[in-house]
Amino acid sequence: MTASSVGLQTKWWQQGSLTAILLSLTVLAAGLASDKWVANSQLTLPLLIAFVSTLVVAALGIPRLRALKMGQVIREEGPEGHQAKSGTPTMGGLLVVPVGAIVGCLISLDGESANQLLAVAAVTLAYMVIGGFDDWRSLTRQTNTGLTPKGKLLLQALAAAVFLGVAASQGWINQSISLPQGIQIPLGPLIWPLGLFVFLAESNATNLTDGLDGLASGCGALVFTGLGLQLMLRGHSGDPALAGFCLAMAGAWLGFLAHNRHPARAFMGDTGSLAMGAALTAVALLSDSLWPLLVMGGVFLAESLSVIIQVWVFKATKNADGVGRRVFRMAPLHHHFELGGTSERTVVPCFWLVTTGLVLLGLFLRPIS
Repeated sequence: MTASSVGLQTKWWQQGSLTAILLSLTVLAAGLASDKWVANSQLTLPLLIAFVSTLVVAALGIPRLRALKMGQVIREEGPEGHQAKSGTPTMGGLLVVPVGAIVGCLISLDGESANQLLAVAAVTLAYMVIGGFDDWRSLTRQTNTGLTPKGKLLLQALAAAVFLGVAASQGWINQSISLPQGIQIPLGPLIWPLGLFVFLAESNATNLTDGLDGLASGCGALVFTGLGLQLMLRGHSGDPALAGFCLAMAGAWLGFLAHNRHPARAFMGDTGSLAMGAALTAVALLSDSLWPLLVMGGVFLAESLSVIIQVWVFKATKNADGVGRRVFRMAPLHHHFELGGTSERTVVPCFWLVTTGLVLLGLFLRPIS
């Protein structure tokens, strides 16, 4: 292969618009395939409605965010190339999350399914408000930090506790975890502290993943799609209403991706990333899908673990001068690859590709009804 052909080959998959289109077509194909071959599947309509709605809302709303001077403050210790992103409108989650939540709630308007969808939408919007307050504080203070870590965790825990309390009173959550091959892990009352932990862990993992143009929105769209598909493939133990909600959220994030792919015209901020994790957790808890979420959201998990490992090793090896060892060049994980010389335009589609593989693995290893 000649040098020129390598250059041409590299060029197409580094184009943000092209990779975003390919990702969107992949999700659309998955929805169409489910609707064609899986009984009671109606995933394509909420996907398309949320996609088009968010595309329009974001196109109208991003200039407004810019006019309100909602420019992202970039942390100084981050990769040097990211300083050019300073001033890009943030809090884009305000333009995405409500659309996905509203379209998702319209999947079912009667009975228990409607109440569950409303509860999922409520906790998703609650986390959006928490993230929005954090983003607002960052903007008004012109720093990269808003709420204190303890304050943010407390608010997240409170919103999660309300959701879990409602779910407990209605008997919505199975007190065991379903694994492949019909294996069940009975947890009993331990499901409630586990549920709280997953809310905090998942929402902060999606938050950490939101560090490159289109990274979190693309991975989120894929994981939502995977959760929806596995619910349809599980037969009577699945949930078509929650599956439809997942595809509505996937469509919303794909609509935002059209503006968030490289070079990003807007960032989702904590407003969007915290809400993304909350919605994934709420759906997983109500549908007994914690195992599929763990597998499909492997990129989110890796991003979170990279930060935990980096901090732990640094503190454990810190010398008298206050300097410790670093496992990664920089955490979260996507910055490690950036500082190793891999461009952002390469890291993002590679992480999308890994997530696609994990989604397929999760579908193969889904719980059997």
